[in-house]
Amino acid sequence: MQRALQLAASPGVPLGPNPRVGCVLLDPDGTVVGEGFHHGAGTPHAEVEALAAAGERARGATAVVTLEPCNHTGRTGPCSQALIAAGVAKVVVAQRDPNPVAGGGLETLAEAGIEVEHGLLLDDARGLNRAWSFAHENGRPFVTWKFATTLDGRSAASDGSSRWVSSPAARRDTHVLRALCDTILVGTNTVEVDDPQLTVRDADGGLLELQPLRAVMGERDLPAGSRVLDDAAETVQLRTHDPVDALETLYRDHGRQHVFFEGGPKLAAAFLKAGVVDEVLVYVAPLLLGSGKSAVANLGLRSIDKALRLDLVDTLVLLPDSDDPDDSGINLRLTLRPTAPKEG
Repeated sequence: MQRALQLAASPGVPLGPNPRVGCVLLDPDGTVVGEGFHHGAGTPHAEVEALAAAGERARGATAVVTLEPCNHTGRTGPCSQALIAAGVAKVVVAQRDPNPVAGGGLETLAEAGIEVEHGLLLDDARGLNRAWSFAHENGRPFVTWKFATTLDGRSAASDGSSRWVSSPAARRDTHVLRALCDTILVGTNTVEVDDPQLTVRDADGGLLELQPLRAVMGERDLPAGSRVLDDAAETVQLRTHDPVDALETLYRDHGRQHVFFEGGPKLAAAFLKAGVVDEVLVYVAPLLLGSGKSAVANLGLRSIDKALRLDLVDTLVLLPDSDDPDDSGINLRLTLRPTAPKEG
């Protein structure tokens, strides 16, 4: 299974909308007779690629797959039927498929007389397709909230200026993380005030070929000439103030699985109150303002024991750019996740 996970994580595979999957075929002696991984939407699935590599040696073999073989016909046929036709004797799966459209492959295989097992290295397999798994299990995309702040929690000065709280190194890092998501979401106020383009750029400032969907929440029309309306990427306007409704629409109507949320303080508070922030990325700059816009608006919490608590997952030190006289110095990137509620 470790080898199947390595195959699934092969570089160059597009993120979404399909999961990353790897497959290894072993003969009765444990010799590898075929390997494969899914290269992206519309390409042969991992099992089919491994079966093609194995040929007749697949008969009587054990298929080790990171995700339950699909049981439906989409752009390609069902992998469960391909494994049955090839005469495999056993299928070992890490993760069951949470997608109700594609799931059920193990039952089909078992009905055909093939021995099946599942759950081997399950956590590793789920981690490989974190956002995809979450979206199908919860009916909404996984939400990563990103913001930049001074040491005293300000996202902008009292005159409204906010460029740039974060350092050039932090902004480059943001583009790397944006590229891991399929949607960048802000509110109409952010578009009106900051006029962001909401695109992903490489280290040289060039636009990447594959861009996330740009989503703007709010009922007001966007100003003509807004950069989010250019042809650099697709843009959708979600005419709602309800975060849950917006996220369900992105999942149901647009097939989105991972939202990179960069909304302002008011919208951030709405997402936090709705309980739909799954990960927090904070860039902390060595600056003090003493006043100005808070990173998040009023959450209605009057006591410290009611505070929303976060678990620190990772810390990254972003060193200053010595060639930039306006660099704000060392920035920290903190990765946090909401603390799981205590049982009972």
